[in-house]
Amino acid sequence: IVLDPVMIAKGGEALLDRNSIKSLRELLLPLAYLLTPNIPEAETLLGAKISSVEDMKVAAKDLKEMGPKAVLVKGGHMTGDNLTDVLIDSSGYHYFENYRVKTLDTHGTGCTLSSAIATGIAQELVLREAIGRAQSYVISAIQSAPGYGSGHGPINHCHTVRPFQV
Repeated sequence: IVLDPVMIAKGGEALLDRNSIKSLRELLLPLAYLLTPNIPEAETLLGAKISSVEDMKVAAKDLKEMGPKAVLVKGGHMTGDNLTDVLIDSSGYHYFENYRVKTLDTHGTGCTLSSAIATGIAQELVLREAIGRAQSYVISAIQSAPGYGSGHGPINHCHTVRPFQV
């Protein structure tokens, strides 16, 4: 199970009530192979503020102690041009460094990343390889976003699909 705890909307409003968060912690986290919270979700699960990569490292460890085999704390909510995601698994900490694509078209990035990681795992990639490939896919999807609407538009999930040639 790759568990993306979609708990907080992009605008900041809570999507789960307290009882649901408790159930998520107690019932679902222990079943997960990989938990992939963003920073607001990790803060909600832990009741702690995360404001640095070091805080992300502590959060990943604390979340792993709740039962998942591995935790990837996603750093997209941090400020700056560079992004760091922190993974903890049975072999320790691993850091994934990327650059921020400056755009509003980021709707669905977290769910897409988790799904792409799950695809890599199903294809028998090692977890770190699955994460790296998934991050490359998401970055390309953001870069080629169609630009729909005036707010946070969707990424381009179909950027790897080649048009049919007659």
